[in-house]
Amino acid sequence: MKNKILIVEDHELTRFGLKTAFENCEYVDTIFEAESAERSIEIILSNPVDLVIMDLGLPGIDGIEATRKIKEFNKDIKVVILTSHNDEQEVLNSLKAGANAYCSKEINPKRLTQVVQSVLDGAAWFDPSISHIVLEAATKIQEEKQKPDKDYGLTLREAQILKLITQGYSNNEIANELFVSINTTKAHVASILQKLEVDDRLQAALKALKEKLV
Repeated sequence: MKNKILIVEDHELTRFGLKTAFENCEYVDTIFEAESAERSIEIILSNPVDLVIMDLGLPGIDGIEATRKIKEFNKDIKVVILTSHNDEQEVLNSLKAGANAYCSKEINPKRLTQVVQSVLDGAAWFDPSISHIVLEAATKIQEEKQKPDKDYGLTLREAQILKLITQGYSNNEIANELFVSINTTKAHVASILQKLEVDDRLQAALKALKEKLV
């Protein structure tokens, strides 16, 4: 399948080099060029484009904002970021904007054409020099997803007891496990039910597991 790609780069010599690298690629049909983000958006609005090679350090609208606008217009357009910077915040902002790949300008031209082809095929690719940033960001996102959506104001002791409830402990077993009286345990359980807005221990356990409270 032939694809239409757009090269967005304000340095004419670099843009020429990139165009030369892709002219002989079997998967490329048409190569558009833009020296600014504003011009790239004009091209996309009037031409079908499958993939954009985007420089970040553009005059006017930068590459990150341009990527965001392109994705808002058509989320199916792939965007490959090409930059000489590996700033952590820049990387993360590019990912949030919807970039499908992040490449250093030091990448070998032949390797770049391979990366672009893989992205067109549905893959994501990140330069090895920023892989640790991507991994840390992905880990953080996963951890945030695992956090409960609502804070029910449980105390540390109530959280301990709720965990034991989900494990099937009775009030007597909880009291023995935590070395507290049965009356204290019952008071904590009553408080837990009230805070979780449930009627019984089973509902409390199910809610705790569903909302990852334990």
